Parts: sequence; C-alpha cells; structure tokens
Amino acid sequence: MNTGKKIYITRKLPQPSLDLLKSYFILEVYDKDRPIEKQELKKVLYDKIGLIPLLTDNIDKEVLNSAPRLKIISNYAAGYNNIDVAEATKRGIMVTNTPDVLTETTADLTFGMIIGIARRIPEAERFLRKGRFKGWAPMLFLGYDVHQKTIGIIGMGRIGRAVARRAIGFGMKILYYDKIRLSMKQEKIYSLHYKSIDYILKNVDFITIHTPLTKETYHLLSDREFSLMKKTAFIINTARGPVIDEKAMIRALKNRKIAGCALDVFENEPAVSKELLKMENVLLLPHIGSATYETRTNMALMCAENLITALIKNKIPPNLVNPEVIKAKK
Repeated sequence: MNTGKKIYITRKLPQPSLDLLKSYFILEVYDKDRPIEKQELKKVLYDKIGLIPLLTDNIDKEVLNSAPRLKIISNYAAGYNNIDVAEATKRGIMVTNTPDVLTETTADLTFGMIIGIARRIPEAERFLRKGRFKGWAPMLFLGYDVHQKTIGIIGMGRIGRAVARRAIGFGMKILYYDKIRLSMKQEKIYSLHYKSIDYILKNVDFITIHTPLTKETYHLLSDREFSLMKKTAFIINTARGPVIDEKAMIRALKNRKIAGCALDVFENEPAVSKELLKMENVLLLPHIGSATYETRTNMALMCAENLITALIKNKIPPNLVNPEVIKAKK
C-alpha cells in the first residue's frame, strides 16, 4: 500500500530495506557513489516528509530550511552528531538513529585492530607482498602480546562493554572511564576497574576510544595526554575522529612517545593526513566499523522501521533521540 508520501535517501542502501520502503513510500535515492553535496541535497528536499541521511551528511539549519514538509530524519548510524538535533526539535522534526545493531560488529573490528597493530600484521603483509620475505628470522617483525596486558576503555557504553567481554577472553586487566560510572554489579560482570583518564593513560598497554563526539570529548586526547602514556602503548579509535587531536597524535608517533595507533575514523574524514599514510606503525581503515553484510542490512531495516512507525503507523519510532519533540506536540 504505497501512500504516495515521499522520502529521500542520500545513498543506496541494502536492497531489503529499499524493498520494504517502496511498499509504503515514493523513494528517491541519490545515485552517485559519493557523499551528496549540500546544495544537491537542498534542491531535493522541498517535498519530502522523510529523510535517511548518512553520518557524512551535515543536516544543519540551512538544509532544514529547504525541507518545509520534513517530519522525520532517520539517521543511518548509531551516532547523530551530523544532525542539528536542537534545530530539528524546534521544527517538530523527529530524529532517530540505529543503536545496538552495530555494537558487536564494531567490537569485533576493534579487537581485530588491537591484534593487528600489536602484532604488526598490516606492516608484515606489505613486506611479504613486496617480495622481501627471505625466510623465518628471530627478530623479524617483533610485536607485542595482547593476552594478559592492560587495556583502557574510554567510554563504557554498549560497544565499550562488548570490547570488555572480548578482553576478558584474552586475560586482560580492564580499566575504564566514563562520565557515568557503572554499578558495582556491572563492573564485576565485566571485570572492570574504574579509573581517571590520567590514571588509564599512564598504566595501560592499549587505549580504545568509544565515546560519542561532544563538546566535552572533542580533542579529549591531545599533547598533554600523549605525554602521559607509555612509550609501548597503542591507541585504537573506532568512535569519532575529532575525539583525538590528530596533529598531536602524529607528533607523539614521530617522537616515539607512543608505539602506534589503529584508526577507523579520522579528524577531517574522509581526508587522511599524508603523514599518517607514510607511517608504518599505524593501521588505517576507511571507516568500516559496521561494515558487514548482516549489520549494514539490519541498520537499513531499522531506519526503514523508524520511518514506517512514525509516518505510517503514526506512533513514536523505536529509536527516537529527541523525545521532547513528541511532548511538544501534545
């Protein structure tokens, strides 16, 4: 039962979600394999009541001004710092996200990055592919153990806890910081030790970031923080690039204040520092934290369900991040 209501999607999504949406809405999908330009997006939103953007799409006041009929923004991401939620709320526009669905997948990748950077896996593979491997040698690509080391998790939300479960399997000591401390029961379940960020920086072998990007977490790690770390410590970031002051991190890497880093996100994404690209003691990935067939499909279906619940069933969507917009309508 297609209602004739129009929605816009800023990138092609997994087909099951498109098939579901087509049964209710008239779909317009951006057909280029690149992020949509702001001016392009503004031109197509005048008659749309629903929007599915990506994290790379900046949905600010200017964009919202071009969408007078918009009722809901169903973000294709767990985070939503790409959306001016306060402005959307003022206009009575619901904002939803896709929490939970990518938790385990992102935690898998995080641990893969920990092992990859500690054991120098990408560096060793490049060495072999270039034909430089001449046989086993006692000192060839010595790295660091992961098992029974100390890991610091900054941000103990769903993904942080999923990483902690994996760390338990490696016999690691787990320190963590979050602005809201977990209960003693939860700390016991996950074998966690609550510490200050400074204490964590000074005492861990691996630091993994799992905080949202806010005013408080912007450049959470900069020159001072890197100076506190062990010279044998590694940083892993699968959260948001600007949580780390990238220039300060590059200085720390160059001056050997830290052993290395593994990044799935970047401060000026999609741009990646040329200095980072030249370094061997870094592992760089193109923002693939949730990139599995299962997870990306489930994310898209969740976006579709948020739209259908709000626009067809006239109910509160399951993943509403600005519930005050509902209260304002009552």
